[in-house]
Amino acid sequence: MLRLNTSNEGGGHLSTPTRIAIVGGGCGAMAAAYELTRPEHAGKFEVTVYQLGWRLGGKGASGRGPAGRVEEHGLHVWMGFYENAFALMRETYAEAARSTPDFGDWQDAFLPEPDIGLFSAHEDGGWQRWNGRFASRPGRPGDLALSDSKTPHRVSSLAEYLGAAVNLLMTLLLDVDVGRVGGARPCPPQAADPDPDPDKVVQSVRDLLGRGAFAGGVVLVEALGLLRVAIGNLPKGYDSLLLRLVDGVAGGLRDWLEAHVVADDPHRHVWEMADLVVATMVGCFRDGLLTDARGLDAINDYDCREWLRRHGASERAVTSPFVQGLYDLALAYEDGDAAKPGIAAGQGMRGALRMFFGYRGAMFWRMRAGMGDVVFAPLYHVLRERGVRFNFFHRLTNIGVPPGGALAAGERTHVTALDFDVQAETHGDYDPLVTVAGRPCWPAAPQFDQLVDGDKLAAAGIDFESHWNTHRAGTLRLEVGRDFDMVVLGVSVGAVPDVAGEILARDARWRDMVARVKTVATQAFQIWLDKDLEQLGWDGPPWLASAFAKPFDTWCDMAHVVPEEAWPVPPATSVYFCGVLPDAAGASDAGFPGQQAAEVKASAIRFLDGQAGHLWPGAVADGFRWDLLASPDPDDKSSGPARFDSQYWRANVNPSDRYVLSLPGSLAYRISPLDMTYDNMTIAGDWTDCGLNTGCTEAAVMAGRLAAHALSGAPALERIIGYDHP
Repeated sequence: MLRLNTSNEGGGHLSTPTRIAIVGGGCGAMAAAYELTRPEHAGKFEVTVYQLGWRLGGKGASGRGPAGRVEEHGLHVWMGFYENAFALMRETYAEAARSTPDFGDWQDAFLPEPDIGLFSAHEDGGWQRWNGRFASRPGRPGDLALSDSKTPHRVSSLAEYLGAAVNLLMTLLLDVDVGRVGGARPCPPQAADPDPDPDKVVQSVRDLLGRGAFAGGVVLVEALGLLRVAIGNLPKGYDSLLLRLVDGVAGGLRDWLEAHVVADDPHRHVWEMADLVVATMVGCFRDGLLTDARGLDAINDYDCREWLRRHGASERAVTSPFVQGLYDLALAYEDGDAAKPGIAAGQGMRGALRMFFGYRGAMFWRMRAGMGDVVFAPLYHVLRERGVRFNFFHRLTNIGVPPGGALAAGERTHVTALDFDVQAETHGDYDPLVTVAGRPCWPAAPQFDQLVDGDKLAAAGIDFESHWNTHRAGTLRLEVGRDFDMVVLGVSVGAVPDVAGEILARDARWRDMVARVKTVATQAFQIWLDKDLEQLGWDGPPWLASAFAKPFDTWCDMAHVVPEEAWPVPPATSVYFCGVLPDAAGASDAGFPGQQAAEVKASAIRFLDGQAGHLWPGAVADGFRWDLLASPDPDDKSSGPARFDSQYWRANVNPSDRYVLSLPGSLAYRISPLDMTYDNMTIAGDWTDCGLNTGCTEAAVMAGRLAAHALSGAPALERIIGYDHP
């Protein structure tokens, strides 16, 4: 498909750039666009983005509504192990600063968050909360990907993560009161010998095992210290010896828990964590994950809780807020049903190990404003500066492929055409951004004055992002060779059945992927309050909290966003809530999104009336105090639940907005961006087989970088941090 210059003119470079059509505007698509237009490519690729509606962002899109307030799809935070995503943003901010001061520095846009909170139902009917502050770790996220070394530092191996887990257990033993039964308090964990003698390690393990049960606290700490050394240094052939050591340590720890801590309520959550770490460690060794070529992927047919139970985790531990929070943060409920939780064990363990032991700086990072403002506005600016063209209001309707029967194993074909509905015509190039509080932002609605017949479209209430709205001003057909050479398909897997019918008719692998890689609808609401949470009785920092009451089990105080908005009289804070939305009948009806939005609104009102008092005692008085809600309309005199009309809520039911799940048994059906069955098309998004197969920004960016590699050979695979993670 490349149009090569066969003459000597031009120094042997391409005489005409390879034309790449990128469909979609989420993190995966934008990461691919960024990589393909790097200066190192010297203009080899001409990139055009085709985007539904008026804004970029995919599931991370946000907009500015009344009073310039940030309106999100849900609650978005980044994790400190997002090496590829942070590297993309750090480079983007540095490049943007060369042409505009509008976006500032990346460290002003991303704010470290050390505090996390988890909840568990209390026997008296209320809620018990656990909060943790995670210490800052050296470096900043993105350091690995931005390393100027030809061989950048890799992420930790599974053995190294398990070593870190052992350190955690040692610290827990010391922090509780190991000295009360073990005599003298042992020293805290020390750095392991970087080059221990394997023969001495073997002998030390044998000596320790010969001493019998590890019942005492001091002996346990000693055994853990030796286990930390042995994990990475026992020679091949000594697997059974290592397993005996692991089983001995696990048995000793569980005896300790039963004898000393079960009734010790102040340490209950600490020891639930210890129980989970022990089960993880035992499972990794018993299942041979350190030597299995598949690594953690070998256990992806199990659910996380099922796998932990198999390896001895107590029921109390697997139902603890730590595990509940893992499922809630991952929105891991098939069909949106709280009774159907599911996370593939290998992916769940990979995410948890990297989250707890692989972060840099802080475990979590908040964004100063909306994700659209902090992530997609500077990306849009940089890509425009590089010459990327953006065609908004283009809905993909079909991917054309050559006719024929079912594709045989290994058979290759190509994309012949892309068909679009042109949703609206524009007066010249569409300028999507607006300025709020001095910064470029995405609006919550199109700029109708830039659209042909914009007044009529606005009056008709056309929702250009709705799957159910089929309004169009025309159609567009792109043909391979004439209009494009290569394609990056960056729509979500939920939209694939609607745009890839010809592919699904011929390709069994794509049919299996669509059937097995499932998605879930989500719901979210935001409230703005005239009093801050401390005034309402909240005790503690502005947490990122999870494992709370359903349907809005995850929430966060977002007071730091309010100064970025444009209120005449700023409220004291803003709080975001989100969770899954159960699938409902009627999805084929045009009125379905409105019905679902109404359900979210009703659920939010019930939630505030019923649960707010458990969080903020001062927010209730015979029900929620609706007068606390700040309205962007200074003339708003509404009261009672009607006051909620001034807030923001949404049902994420569009196929492209549904969250991608990592259900047990499903990950093997994902297709890699490196798969070139369609020799001029690759895929990008968190639904692909990208090395971190879960719904998150980091996975999407990794997929986008892999897609760029598939088309250009760059970046080198070893520069995609975590792609080869075991």
